[in-house]
Amino acid sequence: MEAVSDTDVQFWMAKAMNWGEDLSCSALLDTSRHLCSLRSFLQQVLQGLQQMSSTSEAMKTFPFVGQFLGRLCWNPCVIADERSQRLLLQCLSCLYSAEPLNAVERKANMWIKDMLCHLISEEGSVAHTTVKHAGVTPKRYHSEALQKVVSLMTEEVIKSCDSLPNTARCLNGNIHTMSTACVALVICPEMSPLIGALLKHFMLCGSSCLNQEFIKEINEALISKWLVLEDEAVVNLWCYSPSCLEGAAVSFLESVLSGHETMTQSLDKHVNDSLLPRASAHHCHIFLTVNEIYRNVLTEIDENLAVRALIQVFTACFLQRLTGQKPQDRLPLRAFFPNVTPCLLTPLLTAPSEVPREAWLDHLSWIRSLLQSVTENEEAGEDGRAYQAVFEAWFLLVQCGYWVDTAAELLVLAAPENAKSLLWLLTFFHHPTNRGHQRSQQTAVAREAWTHLRMLFLTRPPPPRHLCAVKELLSSSFSANLVLHLFSNFTVFSHGPVSIITEITDKVLTEAAVKRRALWILALIRCRLNSAATRDDRVYSRLRTLQDTLLQT
Repeated sequence: MEAVSDTDVQFWMAKAMNWGEDLSCSALLDTSRHLCSLRSFLQQVLQGLQQMSSTSEAMKTFPFVGQFLGRLCWNPCVIADERSQRLLLQCLSCLYSAEPLNAVERKANMWIKDMLCHLISEEGSVAHTTVKHAGVTPKRYHSEALQKVVSLMTEEVIKSCDSLPNTARCLNGNIHTMSTACVALVICPEMSPLIGALLKHFMLCGSSCLNQEFIKEINEALISKWLVLEDEAVVNLWCYSPSCLEGAAVSFLESVLSGHETMTQSLDKHVNDSLLPRASAHHCHIFLTVNEIYRNVLTEIDENLAVRALIQVFTACFLQRLTGQKPQDRLPLRAFFPNVTPCLLTPLLTAPSEVPREAWLDHLSWIRSLLQSVTENEEAGEDGRAYQAVFEAWFLLVQCGYWVDTAAELLVLAAPENAKSLLWLLTFFHHPTNRGHQRSQQTAVAREAWTHLRMLFLTRPPPPRHLCAVKELLSSSFSANLVLHLFSNFTVFSHGPVSIITEITDKVLTEAAVKRRALWILALIRCRLNSAATRDDRVYSRLRTLQDTLLQT
């Protein structure tokens, strides 16, 4: 153990005496600056106390310890720091004598009990004294003391924000100093107003210099859910720190992929609650950053339906937020989708709910013709530019996957002469590349699956041979997601009795991994229905039944 030096003892005793119960901004700043070092010193004291055989020996070896710990126990800033408070509790516990040997140890025990009660409860003689003289409990006393300091500092930051348009310079030194003071206390609920004010100051000033450790602590506390900030403050944090924005986007992606409930509950609500769509609509660079993260993930695991679902719902929620803005405040779509062929933006970024149902087929045929022209250029091109254009068109189709879902819905009752363009769109969505002329093979598989599904769901009783054919197609890794996409839409939108539909589902979807993928497709169908112009209760009821069936089995 590293020895506790006399120099350190003198330094920390002087600090404890100077700090006292001072509630000034300068005292809070000085205490905050030294909290990390104070914790290191308390750890040394604790290790020393743990080696003592009795309280008497501890008091003889560390004569300063009682006064030192006592002063720290009444400092609002030190008590607000959970790690410092834990070390104080451990030091006091080490000093306590289970079997006091003399009057000094008995008196020390009484004092230690008072300090422990003061720190962890609202009872005890110290607490009663506080209530008597101040009219508040110790817990409330420390909270209100910290709130008072924070209020003063917040007011100072707000005043500087109000004067920004009328001043030639920003008081960056003060802002950096205040953010430094907050580092050790970020997770304290009382600090939220000051943190929000500091982040707002950056947005108004544009050149505020915040302590980077402060930003790091806020980000970790938010992701760990130890800190709650107002929505505006969170968005300001993302604007200040690209790494915090990236961390939030990746963390949200991980929560969606690992969260079982997101498949059965409203995925669109879950995405909106993340603040990412709203922030993206107001700040183009946030959308571009989040979009690039999801694009990179998609290229690594392009067959993952959960990733596709998140990208699709995020884009839909973002577009809703963007449409809700005043025209004069809204950036053009081209700014958010700079890499996409402009002619694709209007047909794909228009939601199905904005197009009359009787015009869906024509709209989808328009989308298909535009995409097909892009793929034809790829096949004729001799360099990577044509391939890049196909990728960007495909990625936009993934973002606007509600049109692919609409095509899959129409295929349930589509006439054979209308199926071709719809099946091509579905095939391109699941298999955008044409290496080895796979696109024509996939289109053939899609038509075969569609033919079997029509017979399976539209014929009574369902022919067993078509059931076996669909199961076989689903077991093929070559086309499994495409067939599952079609199958899921037939289960929801066909007109057969729900008892027969669930029976078919039980027989066809037998593997847990396939059921999980089907649940993601059903979650997307639910999101699209949530934004539909009208509500079909029969479809909603069937969808809920199918989700329950897959979860139970």
